[in-house]
Amino acid sequence: MSSVPTSPFVTRDVPAPRGNDPVARLAHSSAVEALDATEGAILRYGLVALVLFFGAFKFTAVEASGIQPLIANSPLLSWLYSVGSVRGVSNGIGAVEIAIALLIASRRASPRLSAIGSLGGVGMFVTTLSFLFSTPGIWVSVPGFPLPVTNEIGAFLIKDIFLLGAALWSAAESLRAVRLRSPAP
Repeated sequence: MSSVPTSPFVTRDVPAPRGNDPVARLAHSSAVEALDATEGAILRYGLVALVLFFGAFKFTAVEASGIQPLIANSPLLSWLYSVGSVRGVSNGIGAVEIAIALLIASRRASPRLSAIGSLGGVGMFVTTLSFLFSTPGIWVSVPGFPLPVTNEIGAFLIKDIFLLGAALWSAAESLRAVRLRSPAP
């Protein structure tokens, strides 16, 4: 019998695989842990790279004017233009995105800071996904297809569903590490 995790915190004994089932043999090998470590690094640091890239891009005039219709039509963020210019608002958003990315990247040094950054990322991606519903013209009709589809801007925003998942995973993993390092309150 081998001990197989059923969740990150619970293990149960299951018989070792018999026969020629390669998937079962793989599932009972150390490859699972190697895949898990690799998946975590790709999710977290891929998320960091993308958020850093998009945050830095916010400091350009092209991106500032590109996000202007999204921000202007957002019930959550439109007020920003009453206190800042198009470039100023974009720069501020970029600074927040870069800070979030750096916090997420701090996981090895500080799971607590990484958890804070990851939760900030969750909020950021929920906000950007809300643009799918607040920006006019994002959803368009295509002849011969029964459902509305997103235009180019909407198609770009759809990726944030997956980035939201990566931020949620990063937050949960970082919070588990905090829980292991600190006593319960």
